[in-house]
Formats: sequence, C-alpha cells, structure tokens
Amino acid sequence: MKKNSLITNLAWKFGERISAQLISMIVSIILARLLSPEDYGVVSIVMIFITLANVFVSDGFGSALIQKKGATALDFFSVLYFNIGFSLLLYLIIYISAPYISVFYGEGYEILTPILRVLGIRIVFTAINSVQQAYISKKMMFQKFFFATLWGTISSAVIGIAMAYLGYGVWALVTQYLVSTTVSTFSLMVVIKKKPQICFSISSLRQLFPYGIRILGTGMLMTGYQELRALIIGKVYSSSDLAYYDKGRQFPNLIVTNINTSISSVLFPKMADEQDDITKLKETTRNSIRFSSYIMCPVMLGLAAVAIPFVRLLLTDKWIDCVPLLQLFCVIYLFQPMHVANIQAIKAMGRSDIYLKLEVFKKIIELIVLLIAMWISVEAIVIGMAICTTLFTFVNAYPNVKLLGYSLREQMQDIIPSVIISCIMFCCVYMMNYIPVNDFIKLIVQVVSGGVIYILLSVVTRNSVFANMKTLLYNIIKSKRNN
Repeated sequence: MKKNSLITNLAWKFGERISAQLISMIVSIILARLLSPEDYGVVSIVMIFITLANVFVSDGFGSALIQKKGATALDFFSVLYFNIGFSLLLYLIIYISAPYISVFYGEGYEILTPILRVLGIRIVFTAINSVQQAYISKKMMFQKFFFATLWGTISSAVIGIAMAYLGYGVWALVTQYLVSTTVSTFSLMVVIKKKPQICFSISSLRQLFPYGIRILGTGMLMTGYQELRALIIGKVYSSSDLAYYDKGRQFPNLIVTNINTSISSVLFPKMADEQDDITKLKETTRNSIRFSSYIMCPVMLGLAAVAIPFVRLLLTDKWIDCVPLLQLFCVIYLFQPMHVANIQAIKAMGRSDIYLKLEVFKKIIELIVLLIAMWISVEAIVIGMAICTTLFTFVNAYPNVKLLGYSLREQMQDIIPSVIISCIMFCCVYMMNYIPVNDFIKLIVQVVSGGVIYILLSVVTRNSVFANMKTLLYNIIKSKRNN
C-alpha cells in the first residue's frame, strides 16, 4: 500500500470517527443539560460491567483475523459463530448477576437490575460487530464503513434526545447506547454483502487462539483496570462523583478513542502486511506518530485551555466540578498517538507476548498508585493516572528500539515539534479565559484563535506533517477540478 493510500484510508476512517464524535458530543451535551449527574452515575455503573463483558467478544479473535495472512471465509465465520455463542453465555451471566450487583451498591440502586438486563443485550451485537470490523479492516473498506456506521450514530442520537425530552430519564441513555450498536451492526451487514455460511472449524480457532488470547488478556487487563477506577469511585464516593469523573473523561476520551480507533483500524492491517519488512514497518510507525501527534496534541491542549467556558456554556454550572478532571484527562491522553503506534507495530509483528508483558508491568505499577490515591480524592486518582501515563510513554516505546531500530531519540524528535507548538498555543488560549466577555463569545474567540495560532506556528516552524497535509489537500482539489 502506497503512502497516499494509507493517508486516504486514514482520512476516511477519521471522517467516520469524527462524524460519530461530533454527533455523540452534541447528543451528550443535550442529554447532560436534560438529565442529572445522578442519572449519569447510575448508567456509568452499569457500563462498567457491560464494557468488561464486551472485551471478551470484541478483542482477541478480531485482531487475530487481521493479523493472520490469507484469512479465509472459514476463519471469519468460525470466529463469528463462536462470538455469538460466547456472547449469549456472557449475557446470561449478567442477567443472573444483576440483582447481586444492585445489592453490592446498596439502597437506592435497585434500578441497576433492569438496566443491566436490558443494556446487556448490547453484548451480542458487539460480538457480531467485532467480526464485521475485522473484515472491513482486512479489506480496507473504510469508505463504505463511513456511511454504514453513520446511520447508527444518527438514529441513536435522535431516539435518545427524544426520550430525554419526554422524561424517560436514565432510560434515554440506555436506549441510546443500545440503538447505536444495533443499527450499526445491521447497517454493516448490508454494506459487507456477505451471505452467512454454515461453516465452523475448531482447527481455525486453534490457529487464531495463541495470538488472540494474548490480545484478549491484554485488553481485559487494560479495560478491567480502567473500569476498576470507576468501580471504586462509585462505591467509595457518590454516584455524582462518578458522574463528574466520567464526564471529565468523556470529552477527551471521545476524541482520543475516535482518533485511535481510526489509526488502529488502518494502521494495524497495513503493518501486518509489512511485518516481514522492518524498514517499511518502521517508516509506517514513524509516519503514524508524526501525523497523529500533529492532530492530537493541539486538540487535547486546546480542550484543556477552554474547559471552563466549554463546561459552563454547554453543560451548565451543575457540571462545573468536572473541569479539573477534564483538564487532567487531556494531559493523560496527550501522548496516546505514540502509545498506539508503538503497540500496533508490536502486535503486527505477532509479538502479542511482548504486548501482554508490557501491560502486566504497567498495570502492577498503576494498581499500586491507585490503592494509595483512592482514599485521598477522585482528583488524586486522576493525577496518579496522569503521572503513570506520561512515564509509560517510554515503556511502550522501548521494545521497538530493538524490534524496529526506532530509537527513543527518534521517537521524541517525531513528537516534540507538535508538543512544543501545541504548548505555545495552549498558553495563548488559556490566557483568554480572563477576557471579560460572556462564555459564548469567549469560547468562539478561543477556538478560532487557537486554530489560527497553531497553523501559523506550523508554517513558521516548517512542520513536515503540515506541509504533507497541505500538498495532499492541494492534489485532491486539483484532481477533482480536472475530473
């Protein structure tokens, strides 16, 4: 695959994720204004268990299908039927466990039982969706994927908002989550146009199992630890505290998850194809880090800079307590492009063993920090996360020093230019918080000024990524004019 082809696929994937992100952000803002922090706290508790169950059917075999050279229809359908069967078992476990989970959280949380049982249905659709996405990534069908998933995002948004206006409260959130996954799954069935085949092979699953189980183990470790924080906050503190924590994480996480998903979906299959050519694999990793850092750094630091007027204007003052947490999460996610590119390279070379060892090591350190911080405050928990994540940037990068010959110095050289100009932009935008105007005007001034400052700094510093993006955009416009 040529470099322009990689960027084109990234562009389609970014387009799909950014569209979903914008719609989700708008919906989240509207629902946050209509619903209470307590409503969000209850759903956040439910999503802890749904997210953990989803890991079992969305990680592992999906990555193994992409990584395997010459994956056949038999491989895909074997994983599909296995996922469906396993997801039904997981749903049964959640259905039976729901009352006990309600008891664990105590009086006032009885509503968790019906919500868990309804939202748990999402697990089955996620099981199907994970195989669909693996097939699309393998075939590089990102343009079709863009239009297919848009239906799920839009329909769930409309239904969720309508139910919130009609006074359904927490059930508006539940329905939104469920409809999004369901509609996206059926839309992808139409796009893929692959008729179901009655075929299943234990041998095929055995071939995918060694690689897949390590990816699954790592995913479970990462997700389990992340949800453990929410579990502790929901139990040790109040549902409102959990809602502020989730809302503070939501916006930076929404942006980062969409960008990372876009990069991973395009990058991983390309890297898997190049796994035998170390030179090409290193170049692909470098291009990914440069490109994603250039996008991610200004977005994260920009969001941190405008956090106060952003929350007051869009979410109202009842959510103002989430501002410090939102800013801390922006710092946590700042170096995600470097994390993602390095991990994808390790996975593409089939070294899921290294990936698992890295995550075990990191989670042991994080768990120690969490056990210390959990008794102090919610803010202390997030500060501990920020410190660990920054240090782990170098931990994730180290294996590729040997595997790819991609030194830490080179990696810093690829990411630092974007960090520096983003920090300058952050300082300028943050100072605008003291302008004595209303929040609406202030936010517009900050966003526009931040974009202009970042572009000007890119021009002045002759940023290579900006130059490449400008050339690509020019060529696209020129090509369309000629046609």
